Amino acid sequence: MSIATTSTVSSTPMINKRLVVDWLGIAPFLIFALLFLILPTIYLIAGAFLTPDGSLTLKNIGDLFTPTIMSAYLISIKISVASALGGAIIGFYLAWALVLGGLPTWIRHAFLTFSGVASNFAGVPLAFSFIATLGRQGLVTILLAHFGFNLYGTGFNLLSFFGLTITYMYFQIPLMVLIITPALDGMKKEWHEAASILGATNGQYWRMVALPILWPSLLGTTLLLFANSFGAIATAIALTGSSLNIVPIVLYAQIRGDVLHNANLGYALALGMIVITGISNVIYILMRMRAERWQK
Repeated sequence: MSIATTSTVSSTPMINKRLVVDWLGIAPFLIFALLFLILPTIYLIAGAFLTPDGSLTLKNIGDLFTPTIMSAYLISIKISVASALGGAIIGFYLAWALVLGGLPTWIRHAFLTFSGVASNFAGVPLAFSFIATLGRQGLVTILLAHFGFNLYGTGFNLLSFFGLTITYMYFQIPLMVLIITPALDGMKKEWHEAASILGATNGQYWRMVALPILWPSLLGTTLLLFANSFGAIATAIALTGSSLNIVPIVLYAQIRGDVLHNANLGYALALGMIVITGISNVIYILMRMRAERWQK
């Protein structure tokens, strides 16, 4: 009896090989996240409460409430809200047309493929594309001038609040399409059929059944779009330079600028951005969890 027990114990593996393989599989991601996300975040949070000589201070946090920086936050929030709402509304109707509009399947596949590319097209290439299209010497501007319409005579300016907002919407709209399409796919036909049997019109179905179910997904995705545009910097710098006082540009000037160089204030600015985007992302996750309960 003791020999059998000993044999059984010795044959049991001391290490779960499958678990080891699983951890080795995610190890590169964990290392990447640690080196390029977690440690830099800890570093800038700590730097927000330090002076250049390494002493603890709250002055950097207090300086965030100066009129110039508060104005930068306000402009950034306005641009993020405008581009998020515009991207959410247009993106929702595009996704609705793809999923429920009866379009051919190949159009849906082609559009979703394009959305996957366009949602990641940002930075200097995007800024150059808009300057070449809607700048003072852009293609569309010149074409409209040939037909007697002066685009910039109407007060339009690409290097402005409105110009940066529509530029951001280029990647906000396809991102909304990608995220909201699965939610629309999760809408069960039985719900519409049941509403019709009970005498509800199509408008009543959407107002009383579909939109309440989709509302957490819509709100959560809009918040995600807000966070997505709030932290964008390369597109803003390449498009407007320093003509628009938004937080990412002010932050860049504080850390890298020759005149406004104050790295620790830049860390405090980044901390403020982390708090705002973090709140948006937490609410998005909560809304997504609530929406998934209806789609199971």
